[in-house]
Amino acid sequence: MTDAAPGPEHGPDSKINTDVPQSARIWNYWLGGTDNYEIDRVAGDQYVALYPGIVDIARAGRYFMDRAIRFLARDRGIRQFMDCGTGLPTVDNTHEMARRAAPDAKVVYVDNDPLVLAHARALMNEGRTAYIDCDLHDPKTIMEEASGLLDLSRPVGLMIIGVMGHIVDPDEAYGVVRGLMEPLASGSYLILHDSTDQNDAFNAAQRAYDETGAIPFRLRSPGFIRGYFDGLDIVEPGLVTSGAWRPEVESIEIEDLPTLCAVARKP
Repeated sequence: MTDAAPGPEHGPDSKINTDVPQSARIWNYWLGGTDNYEIDRVAGDQYVALYPGIVDIARAGRYFMDRAIRFLARDRGIRQFMDCGTGLPTVDNTHEMARRAAPDAKVVYVDNDPLVLAHARALMNEGRTAYIDCDLHDPKTIMEEASGLLDLSRPVGLMIIGVMGHIVDPDEAYGVVRGLMEPLASGSYLILHDSTDQNDAFNAAQRAYDETGAIPFRLRSPGFIRGYFDGLDIVEPGLVTSGAWRPEVESIEIEDLPTLCAVARKP
């Protein structure tokens, strides 16, 4: 939501906080969207000044997500997707990607941001799209809600794109992924993309962002990220950088970004 435009922040039950930057709105800005505020754009520009590669990371994550959804829909027959920490609205939303690949696909979004909720309400009117208003720290409640929206006896594609760093405690981070995957049927898939701590400028930019008062985010080691996939069967090409996952256009710059992603099947 741009500053000049009237929007859901003016509603009587609004809880949208425009006093501190918000990561989903900043990513919307980096992706070229307009659903952000001045404070988000300032924080986004400050981050880019320290580490310009963050814009490529944001875009590479979306490209990976689109390729992964198409792979699961077309090659593995997945028709149910759950996007956790979605950050609606973004540029090219999950339900749009899924419907291009499979018009009958159902998408459930999970987030607890009031701006996301405002846009999700509009999406729910079109059918085959639903929204769970819940915090990622509470996977048990998320899956209880999901059981009424998805057929959990059938495979689901669970997407966790660029949000696990918000779960600061490392043990809890693993617990969240396990808690989301355990109720899913055999043949379900985890689609996960995260940023690594392998670039000094990236680390410095993230520390500066955390100091703004925004919700902190932890960059993690490649070994830690691999742990999210314990017990799952990672499909080819494995755990790789964003641009190296079934690329459609070669891009050395994107392949060198400090990111890792994979798609893995639950046995």
